[in-house]
Amino acid sequence: VAVFPRQSLSKKQPTLLVICGCEQNGAIGLACARHLRVFEYEPTIFYPKKSSNPLYRDFTTQCEKIDIPFLSYLPTEVQLISDAYNLVVDAMLGVEDSLGELSEPYCTILSTLKQIRIPLVSLDVPSGWDVEMGSSDGISPDVLVSLAAPKQCATRFMGKHHLVAGRFLPYDVQKKFELNLPEYPGTECVVPL
Repeated sequence: VAVFPRQSLSKKQPTLLVICGCEQNGAIGLACARHLRVFEYEPTIFYPKKSSNPLYRDFTTQCEKIDIPFLSYLPTEVQLISDAYNLVVDAMLGVEDSLGELSEPYCTILSTLKQIRIPLVSLDVPSGWDVEMGSSDGISPDVLVSLAAPKQCATRFMGKHHLVAGRFLPYDVQKKFELNLPEYPGTECVVPL
């Protein structure tokens, strides 16, 4: 998410909110918040259902150790979110989540995210989207950061920027799945599509 142009964060502090789910995409959100902090952003995390996975607990501890605050609840009043943050990172639902099985608090959070008017960045699969079909009922992010390679649903992405972060994929994986990844110039970890 450090791909979002920092100069476009217009408020005095580069504050942003990272909303994490309890599965893999939530862990990616925790790692994202940690990286954002290193790059002098001011992330706050909302992580309503913490995972019992030891790795995800380690990510949570790392975020706490570098003084990233955690919200105890997400305001349903969208204006409160807009006043406090310049950007929202959606790391709530991912490829492993099914909309038909969506429970609280995720239904309410998804409803709130649909109303957000500040920039919204989704990691891998926008929350509320089917990984293959996309969604007419999910959120509409401004930025989509596909991890490894774009998922089928990315063909329905209508936002401003679509980026892929896949430089880390081993060549044997790229070859096995016949991935045609773009060139990553210099030390860049993401490229626009």
